[in-house]
Amino acid sequence: MTSATTFTRRTLAVAAGGAAFALVLAGCSASSGGSTSSASDAIVVGTTDKVTTLDPAGSYDNGSFAVMNQVFPFLMNTPYGSPDVQPDIAVSAEFTAPTAYTVKLKPGLKFANGNDLTSSDVKFTFDRDIAIADPNGPSSLLYNLASVDTPDATTVVFNLKNPDDQVFPQILSSPAGPIVDEQVFSATAVTPDKEIVDGKAFAGQYTITSYDFNNLISYAPYDGYQGVLPKAVSPINAKYYADSSNLKLDVQEGNIDVAFRSLSATDVADLSTNDKVKVWDGPGGEIRYITFNFNTQPYGATTAEADPAKALAVRQAVADLIDRKEIADQVYKGTYTPLYSFVPAGLTGATEVLKSEYGDGSGGPSVDKAKAALTAAGVTTPIALNLQYSPDHYGPSSGDEYALIKSQLETSGLFTVNLQSTEWVQYAKDRTADLYPAYQLGWFPDYSDADNYLTPFFLKDNFLGNHYDNPTVNDLILQQASTADPAARQKIIEDIQAKVAADLSTVPYLQGSQVAVAGTNVSGVTLDASFKFRYAPLTKG
Repeated sequence: MTSATTFTRRTLAVAAGGAAFALVLAGCSASSGGSTSSASDAIVVGTTDKVTTLDPAGSYDNGSFAVMNQVFPFLMNTPYGSPDVQPDIAVSAEFTAPTAYTVKLKPGLKFANGNDLTSSDVKFTFDRDIAIADPNGPSSLLYNLASVDTPDATTVVFNLKNPDDQVFPQILSSPAGPIVDEQVFSATAVTPDKEIVDGKAFAGQYTITSYDFNNLISYAPYDGYQGVLPKAVSPINAKYYADSSNLKLDVQEGNIDVAFRSLSATDVADLSTNDKVKVWDGPGGEIRYITFNFNTQPYGATTAEADPAKALAVRQAVADLIDRKEIADQVYKGTYTPLYSFVPAGLTGATEVLKSEYGDGSGGPSVDKAKAALTAAGVTTPIALNLQYSPDHYGPSSGDEYALIKSQLETSGLFTVNLQSTEWVQYAKDRTADLYPAYQLGWFPDYSDADNYLTPFFLKDNFLGNHYDNPTVNDLILQQASTADPAARQKIIEDIQAKVAADLSTVPYLQGSQVAVAGTNVSGVTLDASFKFRYAPLTKG
């Protein structure tokens, strides 16, 4: 997989690449013009993945980004079948100085409401992201952005804090990258969904024609889209499900055309034998992990018994006791695989540091190792651990997943686990308000580079908001992002994983693939290393 080190001080030309990463159904095509299809021709896509907000400044989750990818323009984007970014609504993007990344916009860009899309909107987008700094937003990705200049209506200069940022072009395609209309969005607060939809503040492949929050979103192809991707052909209705069993039933009965996120492993196995549908899978950068709040976990900084050494021993004991293979096999039937580090297998720089450092040293659990860590720190057992998970955001098997983790911890005799669940919309708010001492999270990558599994997690003031702060790790993350030599950068990425493995801000345990189920009359399903599910290639009949 090509890493972000391919981006140097040269203009990024529009060129297709990495087609081997794509799994595309035969007959995928899209016209270069607008669509004349009626709403009755709409392709229905079903999902359980909830939206939190349509405002890019206020959300950093897969469900919301799935919508943003359809309707907002980006300066950089990943063409179908490629993990590498190219200019989208831009004609060029290059380093014009070590700390100046200059983007030239295409002329005549417009939002669906008729407003001009200029460099002023681009500056507004990134300025507001940093100013709002919503705890559930993506502003942490903009850690290296110092300021934005607009010499003219089609020129944007991103002034960076550190030179030669190998990752910044990818960040422009990430959840921090959707360009918004400064005449519709607030400069200082997250804008309500209704105002965005009513304002027709879209310039991606689609516009939203009707919006019923987490029930139904209707999309129409946008003729004014001028990006690197093909224009959309078919209208889309995205239907949201509270229960994956109903999602499975509807796709197998033909009531919906495509199901994407999240069917259970059992449902996928069952559907694979149904001749009315086709199961498609693709490269997956998804990971699952337990996050510890360094303030409120047992012996955390704000607890009555605050003790950093004991708090670390608790995290170490959890890492020693997790049986990843049992979770992957028993709960997910092999659709997930054990993950032993912070960067998933397949990406440059990935290691398996947790495999050797914790448990039995070979990937399995060890009660003796956990007990030794707790005893050495003077921790009294059993430890009362409040552990939270979301029953709706990460698929229907989360309950089984966390019931098994609870069992693994408690069977050791070292923990008493109070397991609780909260639905995602509330969960997303609570976790950044220090309400959960330890809790489930999953990660769906913004771009296919190891940096995306390090920067959002382990920089100070990171997206997790879990009060983790290691200055050495912080400096190394900044260093790898501006290291142009591939071998030197890989070594730094490996060093970062070793250091965060010693701290255990998170305990990763599973890596998954992408899965979609479509009717046999549907073409254009694309699951590739961009990790983005786009609606525009879909056609039917």
